[in-house]
Amino acid sequence: MEEALQRDLPQDCGDNPINVSRKDCIYTSCYCEENVWKLCKFVEDNHPSLVKGSFAVFISNENRQIPLWMQKAAGSPEELVVWDYHVIFILKASHKATVYDLDTTLPFPCPFQKYVSLSLRSEENLQEQFHRKFRVIPCQLFLETFASDRSHMKKKDGSYQKPPPSYPCIFTKESTMNLDNFISMNKGSWHGDVFTLGEFIQHFNTKM
Repeated sequence: MEEALQRDLPQDCGDNPINVSRKDCIYTSCYCEENVWKLCKFVEDNHPSLVKGSFAVFISNENRQIPLWMQKAAGSPEELVVWDYHVIFILKASHKATVYDLDTTLPFPCPFQKYVSLSLRSEENLQEQFHRKFRVIPCQLFLETFASDRSHMKKKDGSYQKPPPSYPCIFTKESTMNLDNFISMNKGSWHGDVFTLGEFIQHFNTKM
């Protein structure tokens, strides 16, 4: 049986409407898009009333160089990591947004404002090439349209750069691979809405 997402609530998680702990999430390092897809699926199966307020968020830019802080891949909390893209899950319930990031050293889940302040931080002192954009996709739409054959993680000889998840690839009737469409930050080019950092913060700070 595939790894189960348990419903226990850790003491250090704070507000956690979907009652899932980090250690019980289906997780594969370097496959953040699939980790979030699995979390969306868990919400759909176990908390259908929360699906409307659940979102997959792709973070990237035209250069595919986005700095994040408080990541497990960093040597210290103050050391930034530059990813080509990253994916997080956001739940907005009772007019409050909560971030679920399986690669952060911050609490899981983490209040939206705390995540913004410590992991995203200001772009005031960042060169423009590192400014982040955010593609926000409703949970249900992400579940219905995302597909990945994991080819982006393969070397020329066909071997994987990092070990893939143990479960089968995620696909739809229409596609076996459309990851690049989600990573693209061209507005109107694919599903969801694309925001700048300021627009992203405003979007999740307003009432639904």
